[in-house]
Amino acid sequence: MRTYLREHTNPAVFGVSGAVIIAFLAIGIVATDPLLDATTATRDWISSELGWLYVLSTTFFLGLAVFMMLSRFGRIRLGPDDSRPEFSTLAWFAMLFTTGMGIGLVFWGVSEPIHHLTWPRDADYLVDDGPVPEAANEALALSLFHWSFHPWAIYIALGMSLGYFAFRKGLPLRPASALYPLIGERAFGWPGNIVDILAVFGTIFGLATSLGLGTLQINGGLTHVFGIPSNSTVQSVIIIVITSIALLSVLAGIDKGIRRLSVINLWLAFLLLVVVFLFGPKLFMISTMTTSAGEYLGNLVPWSLSFPSPLTDPQAADWTTTWSVFYWGWWISWAPFVGIFLARISYGRTIREFVIGALFAPVAVSILWFGVFGGSGLYYELYENAGLAGLDEEDRAFRVMDLMFSFAPALGDAVSLLLIVVVTIFFVTSSDSGSLVVDTLTNGGDTHPVRWQRAFWAVAEGAVTLILLVLGGENALEALQAASVVTGLPFALILLFMLWGLGRALAKERVPKLVRPERPTEDQRPPAKP
Repeated sequence: MRTYLREHTNPAVFGVSGAVIIAFLAIGIVATDPLLDATTATRDWISSELGWLYVLSTTFFLGLAVFMMLSRFGRIRLGPDDSRPEFSTLAWFAMLFTTGMGIGLVFWGVSEPIHHLTWPRDADYLVDDGPVPEAANEALALSLFHWSFHPWAIYIALGMSLGYFAFRKGLPLRPASALYPLIGERAFGWPGNIVDILAVFGTIFGLATSLGLGTLQINGGLTHVFGIPSNSTVQSVIIIVITSIALLSVLAGIDKGIRRLSVINLWLAFLLLVVVFLFGPKLFMISTMTTSAGEYLGNLVPWSLSFPSPLTDPQAADWTTTWSVFYWGWWISWAPFVGIFLARISYGRTIREFVIGALFAPVAVSILWFGVFGGSGLYYELYENAGLAGLDEEDRAFRVMDLMFSFAPALGDAVSLLLIVVVTIFFVTSSDSGSLVVDTLTNGGDTHPVRWQRAFWAVAEGAVTLILLVLGGENALEALQAASVVTGLPFALILLFMLWGLGRALAKERVPKLVRPERPTEDQRPPAKP
C-alpha cells in the first residue's frame, strides 16, 4: 500500500491535505461556533482591508481574457498544432456549465435578486415601506454582475494557463506547472506542493459547501411536493443517495459519466426554463431581463472598479464588501476546481475558442436564467406580496412555483419535481468532476487517474458534506464557506503569478500564422451556370 501511494500520489499533497481536512472537520463538529466566529472574522477583515485586491485582480482577469481572445495568441491550441477537441461543442459546453455554475444558479436564481431588492446597493432605494419597483432592475443587474463575466474570467485565467502548460508543454495538470517559467524545477517541490494543497483545500471545502446548500434545496423541494420533513435524517439520506449516484458516474468515466449527465441536465434545465417562462409573468420578465442586462453591461466597467469608502458612501461600501468582494473571493477559491476541469476537457481547442465558449456562452445562459427565475421572483414579491424575503433561501424557488401554478397545483408540483431533478443532477456532476480534480491534484497531475482513486474522493466529498451538515449544522457550512473565501486571498496572488508565467512562455511561442486561402485559378473555379 505504501509503495502504491508513493507511485500513484503526491504524498506531500495527499498527506497534508488530508490532515488539514480531518482537523477542520473535527473542529467544525466539536467547536462549531468558535470556528464560525474565527473564519467569519478573518473573512470580514480581508474583505474590508484587502477587498481592493479582489476587485482589481478579477477585473484584470476579465480584461486579459478579452485580450487573449482578440490577440494573435488566440490562435494557439491547448495542445499540439494538429490536435483537435476531444468532445463536441455541445458536450463541452454542457460539462463546463454544469460544473462551473449549475447548482449555484438554481439555488440563487430567485434568492439573490430578492436580497438585492430588500437590501439595495443604492441608498436611494432604502425606504421604510418596503421594496420599490425601481429597485428591481438594479437587483437583477447586480445578480448578473456576480454571476456572469467575472467568475468565468477567473476560471479562464487558471484553465487557460493549465491547459497550455499541460497539453502544449507536456507538464503535469497542476497549478504549480504554470509557475515553471518563474521558478523552474522548484515548481515541483515544496513551493508547488503548497500551491496544490491550497487548491485541494479550496476545492473540497467549496464543493462541500455547495453540495450542502444543494442538499438543503432538495430537502426543501421534497417537503414542498411530498410533505417529507426537513431534518438531518432526510438530509443524510439525500447525501448518501446522491453520492452513490456520483460514484457510479465516476466509475463510468468522463465520456459515459459526466458528459452524458451534463448533456441530459442541460436539456432538462432548458425545459424548466421554457416552462417557467411560458407560465410566468412574461412581459415583466422580458422587460426586466433586457433592462437589467443593459444596465449591467452599461455599468460593467464602473462596477468592476468600484470599491466605495465607508467614509463617503457607507451603504455602498457595506454592500460591496458583503456581496461583491465575497463573491470574488468565493470564485477565486473555486478557480482550481473549475479551472482544472475546464483545462481537462478543453484539449485541442484554440485559446480563442476556449475564451468564447467559457466566457460568452455561460453569460448568455445567466442572463436568461436570472431574467426568468429572478424576474418571476421579483414580480411576485413586488406585486403579489409573496413574502419571499421572509423565507429560507432554499424555499423561495418553490414558493414562486406555488404562485405561478396556483391555477393547477398538480402542474406546479410536477415543475417543482423537475427542479429537484435538475438540482440533483447538478449535484452529481459537481461531485464527479470535483473528485477528478482533487485526484489530479493529489496524484501529481495525472489526467487519467485510476477510477478507484476518483471514487475515493467522491465518497470523501460526500462524507465531508454529511458530517458537517448533520453534526455541525448550517453554522458549520457557513464556517466552511468563510474558510474557502479566505483561501481566495493567497490564490488571487498565485493566479497573478501563474499568468506571469504564462506571459513568459507565450513570449517565446511561435504563433500559428493565419493562412488565407489562395485565389482559385481558372481551372479551379466552378463552371458558370448555363
